[in-house]
Amino acid sequence: MNHKGRHTLFATRMRLNAVALTAALILSAPAFAGGDVEAGKAQAAPCGACHGQDGATGLDGTYPALAGQNEKYLLRQLKMIQSGARELPMMTGQLNGKSDADLANLAAYYASLPPKLGQAAGDDASIALAKSLYMGGNLKKGIAACAACHSPTGIGNAPAGFPRLSGQSVDYTVAQLTAYREGKRQTDEDYGHMMRDVAATLNDTEIRALADYIHGVN
Repeated sequence: MNHKGRHTLFATRMRLNAVALTAALILSAPAFAGGDVEAGKAQAAPCGACHGQDGATGLDGTYPALAGQNEKYLLRQLKMIQSGARELPMMTGQLNGKSDADLANLAAYYASLPPKLGQAAGDDASIALAKSLYMGGNLKKGIAACAACHSPTGIGNAPAGFPRLSGQSVDYTVAQLTAYREGKRQTDEDYGHMMRDVAATLNDTEIRALADYIHGVN
């Protein structure tokens, strides 16, 4: 089998593995009850100081865009931040006293907002590298295709709780991929630490190229 054939086979296997994992997660998860958008809106005003009143224009590039993010993913992250399972010093105290219903309402509100689309700014070589990784992974490094879980258009997979990536700020994505690579972010434990596995062999150039491509994918 030639190199192109091996790469195609690898990419197909990675996609099938991702599909199988996604199906298992969906089938095993309890029914997801969404929150109340209007109730969430009433609580979200303080959040706008860092994430923007539109939920997509952060105070700086290291703050994530929340608008249009998948609700299930948002709720899981809010719960992990509140419990301390995901350590974010800038969020310390922000969720104190909020009930599970409050968090669900916040997640529903931000998921209801229109996302802000971005545009990749890299050169042709950088975009080509990132597109190859995002769509097909890397056979030699054992990197699965990002598109298998996050979709070719970057909208994620809402039922499985896989986040939307399209439009996310470059600096935020760089920071998260780097944190996964270095084991500082471990919020993928319920998903077989797949993000740490993917990020483990990505170098800084690949991470920056992917973050730029992700910002503009749609």
